[in-house]
Amino acid sequence: MIKGFYNLTSGMLSQGRRLDVVANNMTNISTAGYKAEHYTDRTFDEVMVTRIGNKIKTPYETLETYQSHILAPDELYTDFSQSSFEETNLPLDFAIQGEGFFAIETVDGVAYTRAGSFTLDNEGYLCLSELGRVLDREGNPIQLPTDKLEVDKQGNISSKTGDYLASLGVYMFEDNNALERTPYGLFTGDGAQLNEEAVIHHKWVERSNVNMVKEMVSMMSTQRALQSAAQMSKIYDQVITRIVSEIGRL
Repeated sequence: MIKGFYNLTSGMLSQGRRLDVVANNMTNISTAGYKAEHYTDRTFDEVMVTRIGNKIKTPYETLETYQSHILAPDELYTDFSQSSFEETNLPLDFAIQGEGFFAIETVDGVAYTRAGSFTLDNEGYLCLSELGRVLDREGNPIQLPTDKLEVDKQGNISSKTGDYLASLGVYMFEDNNALERTPYGLFTGDGAQLNEEAVIHHKWVERSNVNMVKEMVSMMSTQRALQSAAQMSKIYDQVITRIVSEIGRL
């Protein structure tokens, strides 16, 4: 009886976490360059075996007399798949076709993003909103005298008169799954290398890769599972209360 109560409680917590992830994806469906997150969970004993491991590296057998169905967080991973492009005709918008990220110099160090909707700060530096300045291929902030630009597919930026100004840096990693997402939606990691093969589309942005239909379906199924677990936990609570009451009468 008590075991079932714990199982239902862990299920509610797990579904609540999944619902938070789905809600965050849906909130950022219009955010340029946003990469969707996905949450997975496993039973508690599976997580323990994975994290602790076996001292003897041989196949192990699960004891049939004890099985844990309590859910525990397994992984929160990011879908880095390429999304579609949207033409904006804005002079400081850029989209990357292929692997890689724009590098942003933030107060906490260099971070990376696929969002290429930039602006110019008060000193004329190309920047991502108020998060930081965009870096070139040498890792230096890009300063532009004007927003009247010509940009080729390699990210070389020139003025309308043909004067070379800078080159956008596109950096890639050996394993994107090793990157960590910051609270501002940027990514941090080590081992960044220039991607010379990336194609830059000027006056375009990459759209979010969130699939609205899948997120809606996931949200509805998660809410139903959460409601069912909550109702069952109430029934367990009522049964336990009744049992305690009956025992007290004996």
